This record gives sequence, structure tokens and C-alpha cells, in this order.
Amino acid sequence: MFFVLSKTIALIAVPSNLLVGLMVIGVVLMATRWRRAGMRLAGTALIVLVLAAYLPLGRALGHVLESRFPSWDPKSGAPDGIVILGGAIDPWLSRQHGDVALNESAERVTAIAKLARAYPNARMIYAGGDGTLLKRSGAEADLLVSLLDDFGIPRARVTLEDRSRNTAENAAFSAELAKPKPGERWLLVTSAQHMPRAVGCFRQVGFPVEAYPVDWQTSRRFSLWPNSTFSLGLARFDDSVHEWIGLIVYWLSGRTSALLPSA
Repeated sequence: MFFVLSKTIALIAVPSNLLVGLMVIGVVLMATRWRRAGMRLAGTALIVLVLAAYLPLGRALGHVLESRFPSWDPKSGAPDGIVILGGAIDPWLSRQHGDVALNESAERVTAIAKLARAYPNARMIYAGGDGTLLKRSGAEADLLVSLLDDFGIPRARVTLEDRSRNTAENAAFSAELAKPKPGERWLLVTSAQHMPRAVGCFRQVGFPVEAYPVDWQTSRRFSLWPNSTFSLGLARFDDSVHEWIGLIVYWLSGRTSALLPSA
């Protein structure tokens, strides 16, 4: 039930979708006796949409999340294990074209090659099932196999977790597979913006991990400079709001250890 509810909320609560919807409602009202109210609604929604796209709102929200966990320091020593979260492979497109299609979070996958070479004795788990609500495109983990061949990594080196559909299940099922022993050090690889929610979920199931953030979207020093591209600015705003909503929902439902986990 939580999976269906969380995916539905994530779809409905996309700011750009909501604002466009309000604009449409306003336009419809303009053809009725509520013409003035419709004009105000459509105009306000349009202004907010433009401001969200060009002002650095999305970058500000994302920067707060990405600042919670710094880049991992390899000087701390080799880890005993590594968990890589899915979300970088598009199963539907991959099966449509017969080749693995990576999305904007590709660094989650490419980190596997780097870490496998750097830490040949570390256990590795890739956690990624089918997180789609309607398409049912198959598990991401199943598609990773061909990439491991391309990377020159033996398939047996990476344990595939193909049941999880969201971050909470990533943590729960990874913990079942890893069975971490006291004193072991495990890295968690995911996008920097997603890291607070991911670490919170792992802590909640009793799986202590060290953050290995990738896929950075903001610079170390936040800038108030406006966005130069409407589509890019709006996409960043949508993504950041989506992650904040996820944090709040997970915290209220008891699936993360804190509202805004940090190192």
C-alpha cells in the first residue's frame, strides 16, 4: 500500500504538473461566469511557474540536501562492502532498444567499475527492482549483468537485489543480503541529493553505512545567480521538491531515522 501511495503522491505532487493544472483550470474558468477568478488563477500559476524555473529555488533546495554528506574520503581505509542503489537504469527503454539505457543518474552505475577495481575484496550489492507503478518493465538489477561484462567485472562479484521498489525496500532487502557484522564498514552509493533519505532508511533498519555520494547537481558554494534555461531550472525545481516530499513522507511513516539525516 505504501508503495502505491508514495508513487501516486510523487506523480501528483510534481510542482510543474500542479502549476500547469492550475493554469488549465484558470483558462476553463475564463469561459464561465468566474472569468475574473480564472484569469487570476491562470496568471498567478504562470508567474509562479516562471519564477520556479528561473530563480535558483531548485538549486537552493537541492544544495541543502547535497550538503548533508560530503564526498567519501578514501584515506579512511578500504570498506568491507558496498551497496549501490538502483535508479540509474531505464528498464523500459533498455528492453525497447535491446541495450542498457542509463538516465541522468548514470554515475551510480559507473561507480561500480571504479570501486570494484579500487577495493577487490569488498562485497558488492546492487539494489534495484522494478520501481514503476504502471509499466512493470522488470528489475533494474537484471539489466546490470551486461554492464558488468562491459566493465570487465565477474558477474559473481556483484550480488543482485531485484525485489526492492523504493528506497525503504532498498535498505531492508540489502540488509537481509549483507547481514553486516559488528565493526564492518559498508559504503552506500547513490545520488548526492538522494543520500539523506537513503542513509536514513538504512539507519532505520539497523544497517550502518558510510555515504559515497555521486551524481552531484549543485556546486559546493551556493550561488544566487538565476538559471539561464527554463526547462533545466524547472526540472531541478521538480527534482528537489520531489526529494523533500519523499523525506517528509518517509519520516512521517517511520521509514527513515530522521527528517534530514546527516553525516
